[in-house]
Amino acid sequence: MMAEKKQRAKQGNVRTGMGGWTFAPWRGLFYPDDLAQKRELEFASRQVSAIEINGTYYRAPAPEIYRQWAATVPDGFVFSVKAPRHIVQTKALASTGERVGRFLEGVAALGDRLGPVLWQFLPTRVFDPDDIAAFLTLLPDAIDGVPLRHAVEVRHPSFLDPRWLELARARGIATVYTDSPDYPNLADLTGPFVYARLMRSQANRKTGYTAPALAEWASRAATWAGGGDPADLPHVGKAAVGGVPRDVFVFFISAAKERNPAAAMALGELAGAA
Repeated sequence: MMAEKKQRAKQGNVRTGMGGWTFAPWRGLFYPDDLAQKRELEFASRQVSAIEINGTYYRAPAPEIYRQWAATVPDGFVFSVKAPRHIVQTKALASTGERVGRFLEGVAALGDRLGPVLWQFLPTRVFDPDDIAAFLTLLPDAIDGVPLRHAVEVRHPSFLDPRWLELARARGIATVYTDSPDYPNLADLTGPFVYARLMRSQANRKTGYTAPALAEWASRAATWAGGGDPADLPHVGKAAVGGVPRDVFVFFISAAKERNPAAAMALGELAGAA
């Protein structure tokens, strides 16, 4: 038993989930037909270990709503929260400090149910080292006593640059691994946790992905959690060796969205999700 506890201590937690919890086609596939809509979050949060809140990209809810969501989910469950477009679409990111602060003050209402904050850049956002560096300094490590973890998703090829890795590592910002056919994929580890968004689910697969594909992702998640760096994924620099254990967040996003909860549950079972 002691050996097992020591082994677990050497591993980060793996959490799997999907984007949001409200999607009509999930009725009957994921949600029971007779489940009241107001209980969807309660149900979903007991099937997966994390959910990425995407609606905050368009409108930030009041703190009371965040608190209500936090009270609905079980212990150990966390939300990732997507930052608003009125921040990430600003031409000069360095000018967004006040808006960043207001957004994060609201997010802090989630308390210990808060996972990473996702900052998704537009595909047209070109890597500007000075502006990006100034923006990263606006992202605090905590607010109102709530620890914060930040992940940045880059969508322009100009970020495939060692200077981006240096900036992100200096600030402890995770770079999202976006398994997308449309955007650059870089698995370089730049933060103290790993954030992956998988976008290749298929409608003709009950679990969204084939069994071998899910097994591959489970193996990668275990490698990340143990401090490794999967060398089979694309990197800008060399894959890291001898790293520290990291918490891992894997979300199934877009593509065949109706299959994403099943994919999250299947991967969670394989990866021993928290």
